[in-house]
Amino acid sequence: MQRSSENIGQIAGALARAQAELKNPEKTLSATIVSVFPREDDRTFRYASLASGLEIVRKCLTKHEIATVQATAIELETGLIKLTTTLLHASGEWIASDWPVCPVSETAAPHRMGAALTYARRYGLFTLVGIAGEDDLDAPDLAIPASRSSSPNGASPTDGDSENRRSATPSKLNGSAFQRPAPKVNAARMLTRPLSAKASLELEAQMMVKLESLTTQDELDKWASRSWSAVNTLRLQDAERLREAFDARLTALRMPTSAPGSSEADIEINPDQNAGAAPSAFAISKPLRQRDRHHLRFVAQQACLVCGREPSDPHHLKFAQDHGIGQKVSDEFTVPLCRAHHRELHRAGKETDWWMRLGIEPLAVARSLWLDSRPYGGL
Repeated sequence: MQRSSENIGQIAGALARAQAELKNPEKTLSATIVSVFPREDDRTFRYASLASGLEIVRKCLTKHEIATVQATAIELETGLIKLTTTLLHASGEWIASDWPVCPVSETAAPHRMGAALTYARRYGLFTLVGIAGEDDLDAPDLAIPASRSSSPNGASPTDGDSENRRSATPSKLNGSAFQRPAPKVNAARMLTRPLSAKASLELEAQMMVKLESLTTQDELDKWASRSWSAVNTLRLQDAERLREAFDARLTALRMPTSAPGSSEADIEINPDQNAGAAPSAFAISKPLRQRDRHHLRFVAQQACLVCGREPSDPHHLKFAQDHGIGQKVSDEFTVPLCRAHHRELHRAGKETDWWMRLGIEPLAVARSLWLDSRPYGGL
């Protein structure tokens, strides 16, 4: 939001003369926007540091008696920290612009708040004086290929201010965008890039062999949970063949088998031999909704899956099982979340989209925690 003094005639003229002399700062740093979608490439762009932008702006504006002031404040209505960038003229006229930084809760993590503040200072100042400090990502052809590991002009990725060492992935909360570092999670929990055609076929063949070696439904269930990340790296047609083979194997394991030496004639002659069996003996069982307080306490002892903060709350993944009247999701589908991210998730709307934006596979994490907390294998 832009605000100004009652009259801005003199500051407008001085700013116009300054803008005629201003030049865009040199983009010596680079950052990568990591895609959370498996089949979408990462995008790398160049940008100018806050220090280089301030040096150019100050030298030019002071010639025309314009000073820059950037101050922070807390909005009690929204619970956000906001940055106000003000241009002050010697005549007393002024122009100001507000920029949202981050929620007040981020003060518990100073490094994240500092990253968001640096991001806001650069964008707020550059926008107000009318200069550009980064590549335009609206034009895909202008983006630098993600394979480039070095910055232009020989600058290493660690040169410049500390901002270059932070992730460029934006996160939205309460309608504001701010800089957030990539969550420190295990690489196995992150969505991975699809393999090449040859590598995908080789992985599919290996998984087919493993699939055929499974002899019980429990082994099949454990294999499916642990192989989910690898299946996401297969190409579409290879993944479809593996899914069909999995369905066929599951159907075969669910079918009742006759005793050795028996025949159809024996079954027809003795049609009532299984009359005493329970009617659900060969039926597909309904999903179990297990309750385990020990496991919930174990999950609560883990660090937050998003930010690593402690203590955490055990969050049940509601999309893991079908909804039932008065039924809660099984305790095996729980992951640790701190109180702030727990509230953020409940306000986000669709839970699966929230996890996708973070690039985390919560079901794989929940299964791993379930097996870790139950030494007898989660049976």
